[in-house]
Amino acid sequence: MFRRHSLDVTDIMRPDGQNLLAVLVYPPDHPGSIPAEGGQGGDHEIGKDVAAQYVEGWDWMTPIRDRNTGIWDEVSISVTGPVKIIDPHLVSTFFDGYKRIYLHTTAEFENTSSWVAECSLNLQVTTELEGSICLVEHLQKQDFSIPAGARVEYTFPPLFFYKPNLWWPNGMGKQSLYNVGITVDVKGYGESASWSHHFGFRKIESTIDEATGGRLFKVNGQPIFIRGGNWILSDGLLRLSEKRYKTDIKFHADMNFNMIRCWGGGLAERPEFYHYCDVYGLLVWQEFWITGDCDGRGKPVSNPNGPLDHDLFLLCARDTVKLLRNHPSLALWVGGNEQTPPDDINKALKNDLKLHPSFESHVGKPNSTDDLHEGSVDPSTYLDGTRVYIQGSMWDGFANGKGDFTDGPYEIQNPEDFFKDDFYQYGFNPEVGSVGMPVAATIRATMPPEGWQLPVFKKLSNGYIEEAPNPIWEYHKYIPYSKPGKVHDQIELYGSAKDLDDFCEKAQLVNYVQYRALLEGWTSRMWTKYTGVLIWKTQNPWTGLRGQFYDHLHDQTAGFYGCRCAAEPIHVQLNLSTYFIEVVNTTSNPLSDVAVEASVWDLDGTCPYYKVTDKLTIPAKKVLSTIEMKYPKSKTAKPVYFLLLKLFNVSDNGILSRNFYWLHLSGGDYKLLESYRTKKVPLKIHSQIFIMGSTYQMQMQVHNTSKNMTSKNLIYQNQTVNTQDGNDYDSNSMHLPEEVVAEKQDIGLLRRIFRGFSRKGDGLRVVETEGLDEGVAFFLHFSVHAVKKDVKKGEDTRILPVHYSDNYFSLVPGEKMPITISFEVPPGVTPRVTLRGWNYHHGHSVY
Repeated sequence: MFRRHSLDVTDIMRPDGQNLLAVLVYPPDHPGSIPAEGGQGGDHEIGKDVAAQYVEGWDWMTPIRDRNTGIWDEVSISVTGPVKIIDPHLVSTFFDGYKRIYLHTTAEFENTSSWVAECSLNLQVTTELEGSICLVEHLQKQDFSIPAGARVEYTFPPLFFYKPNLWWPNGMGKQSLYNVGITVDVKGYGESASWSHHFGFRKIESTIDEATGGRLFKVNGQPIFIRGGNWILSDGLLRLSEKRYKTDIKFHADMNFNMIRCWGGGLAERPEFYHYCDVYGLLVWQEFWITGDCDGRGKPVSNPNGPLDHDLFLLCARDTVKLLRNHPSLALWVGGNEQTPPDDINKALKNDLKLHPSFESHVGKPNSTDDLHEGSVDPSTYLDGTRVYIQGSMWDGFANGKGDFTDGPYEIQNPEDFFKDDFYQYGFNPEVGSVGMPVAATIRATMPPEGWQLPVFKKLSNGYIEEAPNPIWEYHKYIPYSKPGKVHDQIELYGSAKDLDDFCEKAQLVNYVQYRALLEGWTSRMWTKYTGVLIWKTQNPWTGLRGQFYDHLHDQTAGFYGCRCAAEPIHVQLNLSTYFIEVVNTTSNPLSDVAVEASVWDLDGTCPYYKVTDKLTIPAKKVLSTIEMKYPKSKTAKPVYFLLLKLFNVSDNGILSRNFYWLHLSGGDYKLLESYRTKKVPLKIHSQIFIMGSTYQMQMQVHNTSKNMTSKNLIYQNQTVNTQDGNDYDSNSMHLPEEVVAEKQDIGLLRRIFRGFSRKGDGLRVVETEGLDEGVAFFLHFSVHAVKKDVKKGEDTRILPVHYSDNYFSLVPGEKMPITISFEVPPGVTPRVTLRGWNYHHGHSVY
């Protein structure tokens, strides 16, 4: 399944007529069967083949009934002259603190003719300036000859670059890419073949961190705290496309993730997947096709020696390395999921993927390719040589590092538990998962009405609730929002769900809180306890109901935006265990002359608590605990309240991070929010749309216009009253000046985007919602729909995918927020943008 085939059809092609290609396909040799109880990888028989193992089903996936028999990847025809270019390898080495860089290139060339080919090789490196204009950085020409019928390896003299633009992961810098092209001209023939590939100058190092025991990654000498997710595959039926890959990867970048793990029971993805990881800065953990479940550790134990054909496995592995090794996003190779490959395969992979001396890391010694010894083998002659190989996902700095089942957990958690000392004891967790209920529209679009029934909530004698989902949800692998004995039902905290829409909206509240807390809890212990975490999992390759941040139709859950908030490079957060406010700086630059503003808002729309910290300095790559948020200790604290945190520059009040919480007092719940739905908080939405072909870009400003004397637009004045009980607490009567400063908007990028658009929409639109109440506009979310006259019950009118700069957000009185959205519209369809929220049930048409 995981090898490329190339067949010379020159002698059988009909140049003057129609040509047909017939392919005889077979199912896998060991398709297996599915036990009545299901199981991870069914009966594990698929593990005897070199194939994707998920097709026998998992606890998050129903089996693929034909095991995806047939051609699953691209079939293409290419035309070359007598000499072909085969698998070039590009490697960069670094000197003088990444100022002097060399590009090393080795490729194979095959002469298919019966005569000696006199060749002229051209190696060209270009960078795109703007549009289709390219700057040629280097052009090198080499001459050599290839004997008849021979296949030879040729290494180009290294190309020297001085201070080229480096490639950085998402959140650390720009993803600078160069285009490297190779052409071969044959004397007497002309151009025989050409090859090109995007390439990024970057160096990835990986060692076990002495402080935490977790695996530590560095990119271009800078440590990177890993926050990412596990990836199964784009589509379970392998309906793969460049367009879908682009959306998938951009979604991960939009969540501020910096790593994707390609799980061993899935695929070596197609080149387009890695290209967009290059473009959007997602580091890739690439696993080979081994899982503990199917290869020696499942129940029952089967295939202890892995796939039957070890030579075929290694052939596929080496071919996959050659296919993917030039992508800067590719960070490491891993032998298998929760298992190591059989000893002979593992030994061969360790040898094949050993590091070139220039890329070996030594604990306690800075890793530098300045150590490249004169006369050493050119690094581009290695199969890879630039990235580490780890034998399994729970070995050598992952989980407990010894291969024990120490990843997880995989169910709902109390949000505060993620911050506690005893939650997870190892430095890097490769898998930790939870819930993933989509929006109601997706349930209706993918299931018959029988699947619209809510779970039965059974109250147990110990006070906990046990959920019993309907059979269709069971089939789609629904995971409950409760864990009797440990976690009370998180949906029931908001009150009993009335119908599918109510259940799914409350599920989105839980999704947001759950995943924001997960990432904030891990980040709170950055470098002191953890080096990284990968969430299990980010998406589903089918219409599943667990572990996802967007569904198979490409609509995001609120958990998507909880992650986006928590994984900001610069972030302000509340430690839900200690209630201290923390500032996170994952960047390479220190933060100085900043402060945090904390304001509490009650359900009546007043601000009973307000605090601004002194000026803060946060070193690079550090977390700083600042002040305790003491409102819950106040004698007059409300049972349910909102907390808004803002990290800002003291010099100009520019917002660096904004974080909005809804909280209840210890032992309480959120049921008071049910009556808050009746609040009519007025909004004003300015919007302008730009159209280029079928692509729409929309820029909006959403304004909570409710009038409150404590409501200002950005930074509130520091007027804190020290009350008798010693808490930082302020009365409702605090007097603040008029609007201090307007919300800063980074519209430079939008202006550059819109400059190329063919036309604007029909001007600036202003929409106002009715309402006279004062308070927080809670849990607002946009959606885009196709305008239709007659909509049938349950019909899905959504236009998907849509990229939002933020969604599922809330605004305190007087607050404004810029939102941008982009989407493509099918031919003949008119789009409508709709706003809904906790206080806005029926939807307001914005455009």
